[in-house]
Amino acid sequence: MAGTNRRAAPARSRRGTRTRPASSATAATTGAAGVAPRKRKFFDYPRSGYTGLHRWLPSWRFVLGSFVTLVFLMLGGAVAAYNSVTIPDPNADTAAQTTTVYFAPESADQPHGEVMGTFAVQKRTIVELATLPEYVGKAVIAAEDKTFETNAGVDPVGMARAFLNNVRGGKTQGGSTLTQQYVERYYFSTTTDYVGKAREALLAFKLARTEDKSKILERYLNTIYFGRDSYGIEAAAQSYFGKSAKDLSVSEAAVLAGIIPSPNNWDPAVSPEKAEARWNYVLDNMVEIGALPAAERAALVFPSDTLIPEQPSQSKMGPNGLLLQMVKKELGGAPLTMSEDDINRAGMSVVTTIRKPLQDMAVATAERFRAGTLEGQDGAAPGERTKYSITSIDPQTGGVVALYGGPNDDTDQRNHATFENVQGGSTFKPFALVAGLENGIPLKKTYNGRSGQKFPEWDGGNTPVRNFDGDNFGTIDLVKATELSVNTVYAQLNIEVGPDKTADVAARAGVPGVSPQNVSNVLGTDAIHPIDLAHAYATFANQGVKFPVHVVATVTNPDGTTAYTAPSEGERVFQADVMADTSFAMQQVVQNGSGKTWIKPLGRPIAGKTGTTNDNKAAWFAGFTPNMATVVSMSQKAPDGTSDESISPIGSVKYVTGSTWPAFIWQDYMKQAFSLPQYADVQQFPPRANVGGKASATPVPTETATEAPTEEPAEPQVVDVPNVEGRLEADATATLDALGLVVVVQKESSDTVTTGRVIRADPRGGQAPAGSTVTIVVSTGPKPQPTQPPPTQQPTPQPTQPANAGGNNGGGGGNGG
Repeated sequence: MAGTNRRAAPARSRRGTRTRPASSATAATTGAAGVAPRKRKFFDYPRSGYTGLHRWLPSWRFVLGSFVTLVFLMLGGAVAAYNSVTIPDPNADTAAQTTTVYFAPESADQPHGEVMGTFAVQKRTIVELATLPEYVGKAVIAAEDKTFETNAGVDPVGMARAFLNNVRGGKTQGGSTLTQQYVERYYFSTTTDYVGKAREALLAFKLARTEDKSKILERYLNTIYFGRDSYGIEAAAQSYFGKSAKDLSVSEAAVLAGIIPSPNNWDPAVSPEKAEARWNYVLDNMVEIGALPAAERAALVFPSDTLIPEQPSQSKMGPNGLLLQMVKKELGGAPLTMSEDDINRAGMSVVTTIRKPLQDMAVATAERFRAGTLEGQDGAAPGERTKYSITSIDPQTGGVVALYGGPNDDTDQRNHATFENVQGGSTFKPFALVAGLENGIPLKKTYNGRSGQKFPEWDGGNTPVRNFDGDNFGTIDLVKATELSVNTVYAQLNIEVGPDKTADVAARAGVPGVSPQNVSNVLGTDAIHPIDLAHAYATFANQGVKFPVHVVATVTNPDGTTAYTAPSEGERVFQADVMADTSFAMQQVVQNGSGKTWIKPLGRPIAGKTGTTNDNKAAWFAGFTPNMATVVSMSQKAPDGTSDESISPIGSVKYVTGSTWPAFIWQDYMKQAFSLPQYADVQQFPPRANVGGKASATPVPTETATEAPTEEPAEPQVVDVPNVEGRLEADATATLDALGLVVVVQKESSDTVTTGRVIRADPRGGQAPAGSTVTIVVSTGPKPQPTQPPPTQQPTPQPTQPANAGGNNGGGGGNGG
């Protein structure tokens, strides 16, 4: 009704009301009035046309669109990430295998002896899954991922659960499948951040679709850490049960599978209760996944009887650690020239020349000597700074069969057989003897054996050469001079043959670096490594055929191929007849000379030589049989650790010489060695060849091994031998020497005869041809008390004047030493 006076009702006031837009007429009118229309926003927020809360809330269309867009973006991102993931190269450590070093086999049907030690980045031996019992892999699946064979490589529920637990501050969880664990260890070593975990999950998902599950399981078994420094199932089986993984029982496999999450904490030796609880868990899961019949599971018992304790690492400390250092050094030399990293990763089998029973004897002898507990030692122990070594070499191969270089503990980590430089003393005299024989000087040639002689070639004649303890000898031949280690005779021999030839003999035998210009080199003024002297004496024992000294016999690659074999052919460096005469003369040292107290009672042919230097700074006994050469060295460093000093008294032995403690150690060790089957048979040296009359340096066979007949006087001169018992040594020696008799002086304790007087003589009277030998035994005073350590049969020489080596750095050697 156009004319009504009724007013329109006002609109209800509503919260958040949408504002009605102006009519078109109004808009037109407004536009016509020149007012510009409102511009529409690209992103209408806050929402126009609404008031209150609705103005700030997005519409349901916007929320749904955003969600759908986000889902598609996430899916697109996941697809892009999946396509961009490439399978990387394996972590280098996963391919590294343990190099195992073995002792020599004890019989021909053994490939090797016991394990000596290992070299590894990670202790691992890779095995194929097909070589293992099926239950080994099933045990690991039951322990780590029961759905491994059917899942897609990841467990989203487990990962989400682990994530929530971690962000809430709970104990860190991984939520990883077996495949994810494999990815982490095989390709990335270890991952802790969420980005890395996401990367692993994507790669695990991809591998589960592209790789055979058996291959994943095989690599996992060869990669996972099992504790006891063992990586992979094979190393773990050896570490926990002392057997190969292919020989594991079901129970044993379950033990190893159970400890994987925390092997160091759940090791049966650390936590037997937890290890057994995990063992039960694994077996129950094996039944659940159908890998083990319930009845068989019920009959199983925890394999505590086959578990072994963790074996301490032998790769660094102890005597075996020194042997392993020698092995590593040899592998690094020609022809293999392997770097340390190569050795640690190669997975080789290295069989050494070291015979474990013999090595155990050498170590036991050395350690008991240190403690003073060897039979006959009576508690007389060496000082803390006294060092000694034992080295044995097979002359017929050059292989080191036993070596004690020191304790290799926190206080002393030097190898005193290979590293220490020790003056050789009288052990060098055989080198001059060989040089003489090669140059036509026979054993029967005689020299003046008096002490205190001066020679123009020796320090210009200014310094006298003295015998050990100042002993005087008459005219004696080279056999007797070797037997009694007479310095003055060997000084004359070295002058005659030339010190360069003595040095050459030493080098050819196995001792390099001997000074060729120093005429006193015959008395062992040069410092050498004990293993080099053992090498030289092994060459003598093998009658002049020299092999390179070595500790590595064979090296085998992981695939079974041979990488290296030690040389099987030696080089003849000395004639056999020269060696026959050399070994004959050196046998007299044991039979009648300085070695007779301790070495002769062993009751077999042994050639050897004692050695003692000036001021008793070094002492040796070096001896050999036809099938083993053994050298015992003893020396001592001053507190500064570099300079040499006199060996401290051991027990009541004030002056340590070669015929005392070194000979004592040698006989104790070798007496044990001769009980082994390889060394039980007594072997003879070749008979004396009587080389002489012509040079024989070229290694060619001699035409005859018999001594050429010599013209004898028709009527030899006969003299009356006086009885010199009770006389002073000097008086008796002068009397016999004036009659043209050869005087040999020996010392012996006596409770009844005054020091320095003759106890007895042989012969004590009668008649004898001129030039015959008369042995006089001179008193050294009362016998020691019952607590005296060895030697007890013959008192230790106490020199009033040590052997003089011509002033060359105090070197020298001496008879009786």
